[in-house]
Amino acid sequence: MTDSATKENMQFQTEVNQLLHLMIHSLYSNKEIFLRELISNGSDACDKLRFEAIGNDSLYENDGDLRVEVEFDSTAGTITVRDNGIGMSRDEVVNNIGTIAKSGTKEFLSKLTGDQQKDSHLIGQFGVGFYSSFIVADKVTLTTRRAGTAASEAVRWESDAQSGYSLEQVEKATRGTEIVLHLKEDEKLLADGWRLRNIIRQYSDHIPLPVMMHKQEEGKQAEEWETVNKANALWTRSKSDVKDEEYQEFYKHVSHDWEDALAWSHNRVEGKYEYTSLLYLPSKAPFDLFDRDTNHGLKLYVQRVFIMEDKENKLLPRYLRFVRGVLDSADLPLNVSREILQGNKIIESMKSGSVKKILGLLENMSANEPEKYQSFWKEFGKVLKEGPGEDFGNREEIAKLLRFSSTLDDNAEQKVSLPDYIARMKEGQDKIFYITADTHTAAKNSPHLEVFRKKGIEVLLLSDRVDEWLVQHLMEFDGKSLQSVAKGDLDLSKLETEEDKKEQEKVEAEAKNMVEHIKKALTDKVEDVKVSHRLTSSPSCIILGEHDMALYMQNLLKQAGHEMPTTKPLLEINPTHPLLKRMEAETDDDRFAEWASVLLDQAILAEGGQLEDPAGFVHRLNGLMLAMA
Repeated sequence: MTDSATKENMQFQTEVNQLLHLMIHSLYSNKEIFLRELISNGSDACDKLRFEAIGNDSLYENDGDLRVEVEFDSTAGTITVRDNGIGMSRDEVVNNIGTIAKSGTKEFLSKLTGDQQKDSHLIGQFGVGFYSSFIVADKVTLTTRRAGTAASEAVRWESDAQSGYSLEQVEKATRGTEIVLHLKEDEKLLADGWRLRNIIRQYSDHIPLPVMMHKQEEGKQAEEWETVNKANALWTRSKSDVKDEEYQEFYKHVSHDWEDALAWSHNRVEGKYEYTSLLYLPSKAPFDLFDRDTNHGLKLYVQRVFIMEDKENKLLPRYLRFVRGVLDSADLPLNVSREILQGNKIIESMKSGSVKKILGLLENMSANEPEKYQSFWKEFGKVLKEGPGEDFGNREEIAKLLRFSSTLDDNAEQKVSLPDYIARMKEGQDKIFYITADTHTAAKNSPHLEVFRKKGIEVLLLSDRVDEWLVQHLMEFDGKSLQSVAKGDLDLSKLETEEDKKEQEKVEAEAKNMVEHIKKALTDKVEDVKVSHRLTSSPSCIILGEHDMALYMQNLLKQAGHEMPTTKPLLEINPTHPLLKRMEAETDDDRFAEWASVLLDQAILAEGGQLEDPAGFVHRLNGLMLAMA
């Protein structure tokens, strides 16, 4: 019985309306996925019930035969998908009815191009879930009751995807969720037993619980039910018995992605601990990859019974949060809790083994399928760069997989590996040189690179936000230390000729008075002033301490409200530059001080820093330009 007093009519947000309209039209050519998505959701709901019922058997409500049922009515033009899983409360319906209503919608819309084919791939990254129903239906009615609640606490959600949706409290005798799709006029042919069975066997054969339909007898539906799919856990089967197509469909079930996986690793481990792992690398990054509150990771099973999703990185470290799949332990107890998982030796063994399998899969791909690996890197490279700081034991293996751009190529694409770099090092070079900057353009145009370009020494160009974190934890690779060309003392003596050294000594001697003069003018602003061996065409540059954070990162943290220690930079000058020659001829001390301040401010700006007094810089620069006119 419906209590009309509890019925509410609600409107979709503008962004949701836009996305819903686009999704329905862009995915039309792949419309059969609606059934896969609904069956997958039903299977997940049954998994969750099974887990919660471990500690509370009454949730089964005298019905422990978990299943998903599919019915159709060709006369009415409807398809019904129901499960007897955990069900949802009113709040859960509002919050979890579909991925479309969750965070990321605005970001998604900002990436749309207007090209339907390209946008449909973006939709695949975002996930379609429950709302894929509207590809074939012009109205959807969902009725659900959470296990353990009264029959009167059921909720009905209904929408035509045009005028918002309604919510009302209803009666429902059984737990779980029932979804009725009222098919569009030109989709009513889907309400056919043979066609629905084919779709289930194509997309949902791997679901590890029964997907049931009424038997067909003489063209009619009988009262008796039958299982349509294989209804066994795919990961328990031998690798030789599983087709690639089955692996791909299971990936889409476990990840709720509708694009194919890039690669996978299926292993049965026997020894001190026994478990099975099926680990997938997605082909596209989800929009919430960098959202720390998002559900990422693997699903844990114990003897094929679902236990939990890895929300807290107990099964894999955070830098591998893009991996999807399942771990099924034969040794953990069925009533295992999240607290027991903390520090558990079995879990640690599974975690360690899974990390090695994933890194091995990536290493094999990088060696044998470089183009495929490059597509992986474009999607997940920034996340993998978190690895050396999180996983000390596998630091060297992770470092082999990292990719960077470098001064050998103006292209911003990150293709250079650390082994590649070492193989090209100059004779006498014992360091891996790099520079960090806010953008690739800023990195490749940095004045710190001038001497390296002159000598033909390759420098890695690091412009991802995570790179500053990376180099703080990856201080060496294959016995070669990593050295920033913009921090600390620069020693290229092993790569210089005796003539180079004599020329530098001569320049330093001739510029001694100039250095002292600039140092006096900037006494409160700099730690020191030195003649630079890095610069060939720029007048000056800022040098940070070896362990200091890059100026652009300091600015970002300040803007985020973090307190940053105040440090004075070291200023290096190029005495052979015409600007320094002009300063050397300046006899007015006040005017010289103005030149020195401009020299320092220019160097700070070139480094990506922020001036304390931008207006003062402009005023000084204008004054000097007018004086020269």
